Amino acid sequence: MSKLEQLLEGVEVEWKTLGEVAVYIRGLVYNKSNESGDNTGYKVIRANNITLSRHTINFDDVKYIKSDTKVKESQKLFKNDILISAASGSREHVGKVAYIFEDLDYYFGGFMGVVRCSEHIKPRFLFHILTSVLFQKYLDEMLNTSTINNLSSSVMNEFKIPIPPLPVQAEIVRILDTFTELTAELTAELTARKKQYNYYREALLSFEEGEVEWKTLGEVALIGTGKHDTQNAVDNGDYIFYARGISPLKLDTYDFEETAIITAGDGVGVGKVFHWAVGKYALHQRAYRIVPNEKEINPRYVYHYIVTNFYSYIEKTSVSSSVTSMRKPMFLKFPIPIPPLEEQARIVSILDKFDTLTTSISEGLPKEIELRKKQYEYYRDLLLTFPLSEL
Repeated sequence: MSKLEQLLEGVEVEWKTLGEVAVYIRGLVYNKSNESGDNTGYKVIRANNITLSRHTINFDDVKYIKSDTKVKESQKLFKNDILISAASGSREHVGKVAYIFEDLDYYFGGFMGVVRCSEHIKPRFLFHILTSVLFQKYLDEMLNTSTINNLSSSVMNEFKIPIPPLPVQAEIVRILDTFTELTAELTAELTARKKQYNYYREALLSFEEGEVEWKTLGEVALIGTGKHDTQNAVDNGDYIFYARGISPLKLDTYDFEETAIITAGDGVGVGKVFHWAVGKYALHQRAYRIVPNEKEINPRYVYHYIVTNFYSYIEKTSVSSSVTSMRKPMFLKFPIPIPPLEEQARIVSILDKFDTLTTSISEGLPKEIELRKKQYEYYRDLLLTFPLSEL
């Protein structure tokens, strides 16, 4: 904190509008007929390609438009551009920002905008400003959330920005980039660990024919549903209420006291395992509980096997092209290999370590990433807060 105070002490800050220190350019507008069906032509980045939480670009799903489409050189992405989502049907997706570190052979679409800085402001300094509370508050004041949101040139150009001297901008960027680089490293580590987890899970849960005994899930586990509906949930209930989604609810009463695997019977989570229940809990009438017989099979072994194999199983056994709901017989007939209990325990020990590392919000990499993000946001808003009297 003393270093921060020294950095900002006596700094003269001039406030200018974005239009005075940068140029704002809207993206390439094209029709459906301009789209290329064979992944040739111009590559176009759209709003959904910006990752909201990390301010990066996902290049996995980009649009291609035909090479005879009329484009402008200014609508191509260049090094030090600040890319921003400019229009959407939802306020949540307007104002997403990503920084371009190198020239790219990509254009940006009509629902996007790019900010290009003059010599008065460092691009990375402005990037941090545009991810800060200062910019989000401005957007909240300017945009009408009851209609389609649109970051027009007039909206962007009037945004007022604190402009400290360039050396101060550079030092603020250095400090904040330290946090963003650390978060990026942790995220890359998490991605690598997830791949490692998937590899070991597939290897440990695959068995040669005749290597182990196979039984159906109905032979080694009790399977049933709950009795509640989502509308029964209460805000401050005493017990966890597992419905069909990822986020559990609350209820004043419980249905079961046991160790169980919970999966949705219909909805977007059908066939996927979202919850591992231990103790007292309530259950939705269209969610299923799988309660393994602990004398015969390790419950956590069943959990890992179902997470790995159950969704692909119901896709193959479903009579429709997409699985929209499940019935109890689909669970009962699910085949599961039964190695000796000591081997099950060994497999569980390995996979549980990976599970904690890659998914735990209390002790794994996700927790560390979340802490670093909060640390970055704290120092960003601290460093970019200048006296209002300078306005």
